Amino acid sequence: MEKDVVIESFTLDHTRVIAPYVRLIDTQKGEKGDIVSNFDIRLTQPNEMFIPTAGMHTLEHLLALTLRPRIKGYLDCSPFGCRTGFHLLTFNEHSSHEVALALKEALEEIVEMKWEDVPGTKEKECGNYRDHSLFCAQEYARLVLSKGISEDPYVRKIV
Repeated sequence: MEKDVVIESFTLDHTRVIAPYVRLIDTQKGEKGDIVSNFDIRLTQPNEMFIPTAGMHTLEHLLALTLRPRIKGYLDCSPFGCRTGFHLLTFNEHSSHEVALALKEALEEIVEMKWEDVPGTKEKECGNYRDHSLFCAQEYARLVLSKGISEDPYVRKIV
């Protein structure tokens, strides 16, 4: 096994961050000059609260729907295995402030949605279509909104 491999998320002191927040993890430039940015979108406090699987799954589908039009160059928003948040990948550089504002707007939209608004919930569209909960997704969206989303992981700078 490679000893020189550094996994950034394992170097983050999860005991010092204050969720919810948006944090730029890294930007990388591809061989042809394309820039990809990776963000930590932390919704719950690490090691204190996690989002149940069905709610996390529904949030994943809804964030794909609601963040895509708000962030130019949106590539993907994938859940962390620990279920405390998501990795957001984008083309180009964006500020944590810009992404936090887009996340706030997206969550405000999510709390108003109906089941019919959730994309990809049929067997032919989703690899685990039975494991969804709009109720849970909305409860966590409300919780995040009530706490406020910070553009800084260590100091509360609410957007």
